This record gives sequence, structure tokens and C-alpha cells, in this order.
Amino acid sequence: MNRRSFLQKTALSLPILTATPSLFTSCQEEKITPIMTDKKIIIIGAGIAGLSAANYFKTRNIDITILEAQNQVGGRLKTQRNSDIPFDEGASWIHGDNKNPITNLAKASGTNLFETDDDQVKVYDIDGTQYSDSVLDKAENEYNKILENLGGDQNQSFETIFYQKYPHYQSNRLWTYQLSAYLEFDTGADISELSSLDFYDDEEFSGRELLVTNGYDTIVNYMIQGIDIKTNTKIIEINYLTDKTIILTENQTFEADFILLTVPLGVLKKKVISFVPTLPNPKQQAIEKLQMGVINKFLCVWDSAFWETDLQYIGLTPKTKGKFNYFLNYRKFSEINALMTFTFGNYSLLIEKMSDAEIIAEIMAHLKIIYGNNIPEPTQLLRTKWSSDEFTWGSYSFTPKGTRSTDYDVLTEAVEDKLFFAGEHTSRDYRGTVHGAFISGEREAKKIIELL
Repeated sequence: MNRRSFLQKTALSLPILTATPSLFTSCQEEKITPIMTDKKIIIIGAGIAGLSAANYFKTRNIDITILEAQNQVGGRLKTQRNSDIPFDEGASWIHGDNKNPITNLAKASGTNLFETDDDQVKVYDIDGTQYSDSVLDKAENEYNKILENLGGDQNQSFETIFYQKYPHYQSNRLWTYQLSAYLEFDTGADISELSSLDFYDDEEFSGRELLVTNGYDTIVNYMIQGIDIKTNTKIIEINYLTDKTIILTENQTFEADFILLTVPLGVLKKKVISFVPTLPNPKQQAIEKLQMGVINKFLCVWDSAFWETDLQYIGLTPKTKGKFNYFLNYRKFSEINALMTFTFGNYSLLIEKMSDAEIIAEIMAHLKIIYGNNIPEPTQLLRTKWSSDEFTWGSYSFTPKGTRSTDYDVLTEAVEDKLFFAGEHTSRDYRGTVHGAFISGEREAKKIIELL
């Protein structure tokens, strides 16, 4: 399966892992020498990329400051704890635990992990009929073969090329389901906007797919130890015209020799931060071309479970693409009677305008197809609205039609050895992932250290 698919391998509950002093892969693999410098380094953004860079500097005794616009840290590693259930609004998985730096962080921070199981799934059609395992296996095998050999055109979307070549699948609900629950979730994009060339040209780590069950903020809280972070500090302007780069916020001014900017692509696209002088034209064009996808999550809680509690996943093939077609069963790894479902693609944008009551009605309509009309209403709903989040303006980046993934490389380039960029949107190989953002933070920290 694909690197961010919710269909994974064998199920295995993992215990809390004990902390160790050396948590970062780089720290374990190389001898660390303290560095003396009077240069001032400021990191903008306390997401995983900024925290990764900050810890890399810290292990070398280099003082830095992080400026964070929000009143909390973690960026898209955002755990809602307003109830008894830790609800990760953003990242939930470690994708491929073999040599993945996030695996080390999980071990160090006491994060609870659970290996998800793709064999524990049942998929239903809109009349309540269950698809047989043989039908699902055949469709999935063909799906993988087609995507490996699709071909494409830079100016045509995945949807256009796919249905040109396979028009008989256009009205096939199972295929619409696969393109949504697999591809649109993997990439964050609606297939009508996704590149038909570079939709899967990135890399992945091997190993298990591990669900974080006690909140991704356990990793964040571990990483912020000993780091100087100024929250509620919204950046208005970055002026790198003079020797010292000037950072203007709503209330004060900062100076630095090096700036590491880790804000999401969506923030750059909205031009929330002004640059003096303006960013080089290739970088501005790359920011404009690459896009932010939107995946929204919805956690429904009941007093008791009416579904098969030993089942990992429940799928439905509705008429509307991207609409509550996949459910994660919380009872598989906890005592909480909850199902988490998702919206993908363009439907994920529409859903943000709906009320909680409207959303519950739509979710329940799908569940009633499977379990009958007598199932109870949920007692609680938790939800996300990523496309309207002013600190992200989306979930994660993707390569749209009309451009190439090489634009990620452009976003990686530093400007005049003063202004550096990190985040998942600067990682061509690991875009859209926590580990991609983490790796990018260390990558840029190393660049800056070479200039000290």
C-alpha cells in the first residue's frame, strides 16, 4: 500500500517506551562537538521542522530563539485535549518506522504506538452489501499496477489522464473509493488538481505504520525542553536587506544573522509575511505553483459500540467522492467507543461550512447503511477545519497539474545565506509527512552551522 494509506500491515499494540538522553538520529550517529559563536539565529515557527532544527542547535550548545505566532507549539502536530480523548487534529501516524527519525522521538518521549492492520477491514456498498475479499484484492492489485504505469502530462490532472485511459471506472464506486481513500489521502489533493506526472515520485521509509494513540503532542512536549520559544509572536515582515536581518512582529522587533523560516506553505501563499526585498522570482513562483491539500478528521464518540470492535477499519463506497468513506475503530486499541472518519479532496473543503449537526447527520446516514437505522446518535463530535486555519491554510502540500515536483527543490534553497527554509513543503522526497518536516529542519541547521 501507499506511504500514508490507512490500510496497513499486522496489528500490534506497543507499550510505552522509555526515554533515552540521545533522541535524534543525527546525535546518535555522529560525534557532537560544541560550537562557539556570537551569531544570532532565529527560527520562525515551532512546528516539527522548527523544533528539529532547534534541538540540533541545542545539542551543539548554540543558542537560538523560536518565534511562534500561535499560543501553542507543535504546528500541525496538534492534539486536542478538551475531553478525555486525545484527538490529533493533524498527524496521527509514523509512516514506516525503519530508520525513521520520528521512531526515535517516540521511543524517547514515551509515546504509545499501535501498528495498524490492513487485513482488518470490511468495505460496503451503498446498499449495505459487503464487498468480498476477492473483489477488494483484485481491485487493489489493479489499482497499484495502473498507478505504477499511468504516465501523464504536465498540464493534465491525474483525474483527466486516468479517466481518459480507463473511462469504464468513472462510474465505478469501488474505484472512486480507492482513488479517494488511498490517493487523495496520500497526497492531500483532489485528483482533479493533482499532477498526473508527479503524484507519487517521492520516497518512503520501510517498516511498520504506527498509529500514535496518546497524542502526538507527547513528542512535541519532549522536544521543547530547554528551547527558548516566544509564543503569540506573529511575524509581519522580514527585512534581509542589511547585514542583520530585521524581523518585525505585531509588538516588537528582532535582529538576527540567520533566519530559518518554517511556516507552512499555506502561510507563504497567503503572503502573511512581507519580505524586503521580495523573495527571488523562482522561489515566489514555486510558492505560487505548489498547493496545499485539505484532509479533515471527525471523531465520533458513543456510550457503547454498535460496530464490530475487533475490526480495524470500516469502508463505504458512497456516490460522493471523499465523503466519510473510511472509519478507524478506536476500540481496536483503547476502551473508548469511538470511530474516526475523514473527508478528502474537494468535499473536504465543502464540509468546513457545515454545522456539527449537519456533519453528524451525514456520518450517521453512512453508518446506518451498514448497521441499520436503529443505531444511536453519537454523544460527542470532534472535528477539524484545516483549509480555514489561519496558521496553515491547509493540511499538507502537493504537486498540482501545471507544475513539477522540482519546485520543492526551489523552496529548499537559501536566500543570500541569510534566509533559510524548512518544513514538509521543502522536502521533495518526504513531502506531506512529519518525518519530512523533521529532516528538513536538521538539513537547514547543518547549512547554517557551516556558515558560522
